[in-house]
Amino acid sequence: MDQNRIHPDQKYIDGLAANDSVVIEMIYKKFAPKVVQFITNNSGDKDQAQDVIQEIMILLFNQAKAGKLQLTCPFDAYFFLLCKRKWLNELKNSANKGVTIYENVVSINESAHELVAQAEEFDEKQKLFDSMFQKLGEKCQEVLKLSFSLKSMEEVAQKLNVTYGYVRKRNRYV
Repeated sequence: MDQNRIHPDQKYIDGLAANDSVVIEMIYKKFAPKVVQFITNNSGDKDQAQDVIQEIMILLFNQAKAGKLQLTCPFDAYFFLLCKRKWLNELKNSANKGVTIYENVVSINESAHELVAQAEEFDEKQKLFDSMFQKLGEKCQEVLKLSFSLKSMEEVAQKLNVTYGYVRKRNRYV
């Protein structure tokens, strides 16, 4: 995906900048339930989830108003990533642990939407790999799975009860 191309979901950012109540309501209906589910599944409750969503909405509104946010990935992925990171930071801060996520360092090196685009690209590649892997024969899948987890082809051959040459030949053509 071209990281410089504006994503069609830019309409949500533009709607926030214009304080369009229809767009804001659509964001809450379409994207907030996923965030609420994530937070309630990770040591939070619905009120805390709503607080996180509200804070991220304000952040997005401010970025949109300043004209500094041009979406190059789906809004859903970007919104969820921001909410998830905010929640994880709150969990770490409430636990009084010395570990925090350095948002400023990440933002200086790479903008958040670039991170989301990278995550999306990784997800697309993973889906492609999975679909192609499923098209392989059962024996080829088994050889590859074992070669991912074992250190040598000799171990793979021993585990499959076949010769080293067989495994090596199978692995070369896969």
